[in-house]
Amino acid sequence: MRSVCNKNFGKRILSEVEEFKRVILITGTPCVGKTSVARLVTYKLNAFYINLTELALRENLILKEDKERGSRIVDEDLMRERISEIVEKCDKNDVVVDGHYAVSVVPKELTTHVFVLRRNPVELKRFMTERCGFYGRKLWENLASEILDVCLTDALNVYEKEKTCELNVTGKSIEEVANEVLAVLKGSKKCRVGVVDWLGELENEGLLDEYLKI
Repeated sequence: MRSVCNKNFGKRILSEVEEFKRVILITGTPCVGKTSVARLVTYKLNAFYINLTELALRENLILKEDKERGSRIVDEDLMRERISEIVEKCDKNDVVVDGHYAVSVVPKELTTHVFVLRRNPVELKRFMTERCGFYGRKLWENLASEILDVCLTDALNVYEKEKTCELNVTGKSIEEVANEVLAVLKGSKKCRVGVVDWLGELENEGLLDEYLKI
């Protein structure tokens, strides 16, 4: 997918993006379904796709390994500069950025839309254990992140509500979620936040202690 962009990247950080270019962030708790949705949206828009995990590994943007949590800590400054260069030189009208920490490393002035995917913790726990192989501390910390709205809060701390779209993906197919994203981009669906309250739901169902263990 890198072939669509000029490889002779400059060193200057992009100060602004051409008005027609959209930079679309797809974020959310690990295992919520970001990558599948982001790849389909990329295909439907004929966009350029940036997976932050792949970019960090490919271009050695990792500061250190967190062995206790089974994760990597990236150099956010270098990542931010690299993304600016890619967006500036890319010849696509749309750039889709996929990653749970996207709001921390994509320059605010570049971003046009932020989609925060949300999944019911009961369903998400199953995805985390069965599909992602999470267990122990990594499982409970990430599940708590979803219950406590961490990714949504991070997005709202950086971007105004008009740019931030919270989508409940529970029980939905990848196609359904991708179509919701496209509807927002086309203007036929409005961005909304505050669409879920996992903490309240779990408490009402008597499941809070079972799912929130951090």
